[in-house]
Amino acid sequence: MADSTEDIKNNYPIPVFYYRVTIDGDDAHAFSEISGLSIEYQTITYIDGLSYRDGAKYMPGFGTPVNLTLKKGIVRKDSYLLKWISSVRLNTVSKRDITIDLLDETGNAVVSWRVVNAFPYKLAAPSFDATKNEVAIESLDLMANDLQVTYY
Repeated sequence: MADSTEDIKNNYPIPVFYYRVTIDGDDAHAFSEISGLSIEYQTITYIDGLSYRDGAKYMPGFGTPVNLTLKKGIVRKDSYLLKWISSVRLNTVSKRDITIDLLDETGNAVVSWRVVNAFPYKLAAPSFDATKNEVAIESLDLMANDLQVTYY
């Protein structure tokens, strides 16, 4: 059965390699990998007088913070991530909103993940190995308050 282009566009999974990262409205930063976009809740176990017979009851609790990792190749004279993590001091940090847009073949957003009030807590340098010929990748670990997902 032949599928039309529109059917394929609407019913087949979207590849993950075409995306855009915007940090506080600035999309000039290119990242090679992004991970940690997940929504998760703590669970609460409730035990009452009838739990010996009915078992414990489980329910959702507070949401957990979003732990996001951004990875990018090190480029000369691009110290954006270092400047951001260097701004961290006790109880003073520049929190920023980050939007990751998954794009279709024409460059239009199909799904957006908006990370709210993110701040850096770890900047990791690349591993150095004289036997490899790879790009030097640095990674920045962030923690955020919330993750909002929008489908277009």
